[in-house]
Amino acid sequence: AEMESDILRRVRTLLRELDGHHPACQCDQGMLRWTLHKKIDQNPSNSSVVVRILVKELERAERGDFRHYIIPLLHTLMYTLIKAPCISDELCSRVYDFCKKLLTLPKPFCTIGLDYAVRLKMERAAPGMLYQRMVISEQSLKSDLYPYQEKIFIFADPELLSKAICNALVTDTEAAQSSQSPRVCMCYVIIHAMQASLGEDCDISGLRASLQDMPTSDVEHWFRQVVAAVERAGSDASADRGQHAASLEKIYCSILSSMQGGDVPLGELQGIPLPNPNISFHLWTEGDQLWKELVLFIRPLSQSCESNCLSQDLENFEIQDIISDCECCEQTRFSVLSTDSGIERDLPAGAEEPLAPFSTETDQTRLQRKGGIKKKASPLESMAFLQPGCNGPGAKSPVKPQRRPGVPPEPAAPLQKLHTARIVLLGDDRILGRLAQAYYSLRKRETRRVFLTPRLNLQFYYIPVVMGQPGTLAVTDHAATSQEELCEVAAYLGRADLWYESNIHTLCHMIPKLATMPSSPSKHLMTDLFITDVIAYYVRMGVQPVCFQVYAVKIFFNDPTQEPAEDVFLTELCTQVQESIAHRDLSTNKKKMTLDGPGIDLTVTYRKVVVSSREKDLTLSLRSTGMVIKAIPANEAEDLVCLNVNITEIIRINNLSGRSFSAVTNRLKTCNIKIRSTEQRPFTVCLDKDSRRIYRNVISVEVSPCLEPSYCLQRTRTMKYNQHETEDVGLVKYMPKSLLLPINTFAGVIQ
Repeated sequence: AEMESDILRRVRTLLRELDGHHPACQCDQGMLRWTLHKKIDQNPSNSSVVVRILVKELERAERGDFRHYIIPLLHTLMYTLIKAPCISDELCSRVYDFCKKLLTLPKPFCTIGLDYAVRLKMERAAPGMLYQRMVISEQSLKSDLYPYQEKIFIFADPELLSKAICNALVTDTEAAQSSQSPRVCMCYVIIHAMQASLGEDCDISGLRASLQDMPTSDVEHWFRQVVAAVERAGSDASADRGQHAASLEKIYCSILSSMQGGDVPLGELQGIPLPNPNISFHLWTEGDQLWKELVLFIRPLSQSCESNCLSQDLENFEIQDIISDCECCEQTRFSVLSTDSGIERDLPAGAEEPLAPFSTETDQTRLQRKGGIKKKASPLESMAFLQPGCNGPGAKSPVKPQRRPGVPPEPAAPLQKLHTARIVLLGDDRILGRLAQAYYSLRKRETRRVFLTPRLNLQFYYIPVVMGQPGTLAVTDHAATSQEELCEVAAYLGRADLWYESNIHTLCHMIPKLATMPSSPSKHLMTDLFITDVIAYYVRMGVQPVCFQVYAVKIFFNDPTQEPAEDVFLTELCTQVQESIAHRDLSTNKKKMTLDGPGIDLTVTYRKVVVSSREKDLTLSLRSTGMVIKAIPANEAEDLVCLNVNITEIIRINNLSGRSFSAVTNRLKTCNIKIRSTEQRPFTVCLDKDSRRIYRNVISVEVSPCLEPSYCLQRTRTMKYNQHETEDVGLVKYMPKSLLLPINTFAGVIQ
C-alpha cells in the first residue's frame, strides 16, 4: 500500500505540472516522468501497479473531460508496458478498450488511440512483441521476419554549442553503446519473451545462465526460434495466447535442457533492460553532411572500402547519371550510357548478333545491347547507391535476363522502407535554419534522382539547448536579443504540446549544466542515464509531426553584374539599413537623413491575408530602418503558413519647434512579400537569426512559400503539353505543393 500510494503521488504531481503548477524544486522540472520510470526499473514488480494506476487516471480524465491529461498518461503507460517484464491480459484488455474509445475523439487523440490499439492487439496475442520489435529494429539485429532497422543521428552545430557540451554528448552516446553487443541484445529478447508469456513460471536465473554458456551460433538459433514464434502469434488474428505460451515453453525447456544439475527454484519477476538505441553523434560542419550520412545508413561501405576510400570520396560526393563499375567495392555494373535508340533500322550494318546458342531462328534476329561508355568511380558514386541492392527484400538482379517474344516482363518488386533515420537536432533556431537548407537540398536531389525516398523513413526531432557563453554565436548575433527569441520553435511546440513542454523544452538549460558539472561518479551516472534516456524516450514515443512551412527568398544586389542569390529560411528574416562606406555616400546620406530622417525609402508589395482566403495585392511606400519577418506564430491557434511582418516606419512630424521624427511599427500578415529600396541604397538581410547567413549590399528581396521540388518538376513537364492551362492539371493536382518541414512531438498540435 505504501508503494502504491508513492506511485500515485508521483503520477498526480506529474499531472499538476501539466496544469502549470511546477514542482517546488526547480531541478525537478522536466524530470518527473524520468524518475517515475527509473523507479520501475529499480523494482520491476511495480510495473503492474503503475499500469493499473495509469489506467485509472486515464479513465478519470475521460470522465472529467481533462483531455490534456490523456496523451501524456497514455505515452507513460505504453512505455511502462513495453518495458514491463509481465503484464496480465486483464490489464492489457483495459488499456486496449480505452484506446478504442479514443477513436471517437478528434485528432490527434484518435490517431494515437488507433496506433496504440493496433499495437496492444498484437501484444495481447503475443506478449513481449512490442519489446522484441523495438530491440530488433533499434539494434539492427538480423531477422528475416522483421527486417526493419532504425538509427538515431544527433546533429549539433559546434559554433552554437560549447566544446564541453559536445564532448559530454560524445562520451555519453559512446558509453551507452559500449556494453551492448548483438549477442547481449538477442539474449534480452529471448529472456523477455519467455518471462512475458510464462510469468513467474519462468526460471530467469537458469535461463540467463544457459544462454551465457552457449556459443553465439546457438544463441542466434534460439533467437530465431523465439522471434518466429512471437511474430507468428502476433500476426495471426485467430492466435490463442495459450498456444503461444505452450510453443515458447517448448523452446524454454530445450534451452534449459543443456544445464547440468537439478532444477533451480523459481523466483519473482526480474527486469530485463531495454537496450539503448543505436545513436551516433555528429558535429555539423558540412552542408551536405546530413545527406551523406543517410546514404551511408542505407548502403554502408565495407570495412576495406571505408578505410581506403571514405575520407576522400565523401568530400566530392555527387551522383552522376554516367556511372559504372567500382573496382574497389567490387560492385556489379548496373548502368551504362548508350547511344542506341533501340530501333533496329538505326543500327549500322553487322551490328546484330545471336543472343544465345539455344535461341531459335526468330530469336537470333533480336537485338542485344552493346557495352557503353564506362567511367571509373568511387564506391559512393556507384550505381549500387541508386539501385536496389542485390540482397534482401525488393532486390533486383544485376543481370537483366532477355525476354522472349510475347512473354510479358515480370513486375519489379516494390521497394520497402526498411530503414528509419531519426534525426535529432540539438541547439536553437539557427540549427533548424540549417536543417531547412539541408532538407530543401535533399528534396532537390531526390527530384533529380530518387534514391532515399522509397527506401527510408525520415523523422526529425528537436531538443533545444540554450547557452550564452563567450565564444559562441549566441552572444554575437545582432538579430537575437534574448535566449527566448533563439528558441521560438521550441516555445511554439511547447505551447502546442504540453508533454513536449514538460519533457523536452524545460530541459534547454539543464543539458549545459550537466555537461559543465565537475567530474564525479554521481555526475557521470546522472548524465549517462538522464540525457540518453530523454533522447530515447522522445524518439520512441514522439511520432506526431508538426509541419512548418519553409520559405524561399530571392535576394537581388546593387551590383547589376552579381547574380541574384536564392536561399530558404524557417523562422525569421531580418533586414537592417546598411551603413555606407564611401565618403561621397556618407555625406549624401547625412544630408538626406537630416531632411527625411533615418532609414531608407522602401516599396513593399504584399499579398494580404483575409478571412475569406481571397487574394488581395497591396503596395506600400514608406521610410524604414528595418523589418522583421517571422514565420513562427506567437499563438499555437494561428496559422503556421503565414508570415508576421513588423516594419519599423519613420514618421516625419512638422511642428513649430522644427522637424522631428518618430518610429512606429506597422504589422502585416501575408504569405508573399517583395521589398525594394527605391533610392538604390543597400540594406542587409539576416536569415534565421544566424550571423553566418547575412547578405550585404541588397536592394530587393522576394519572399514566398518554398515549393516542393518534385511538384515544380512535374508541373514543368505538364505545362509543356498544356501551355494554355493556368491551373494545375493531371497528377500535379494531387501532389504536395509546399515544402513542409515536419518536427515530431508527442501529440502534434492539439486543437
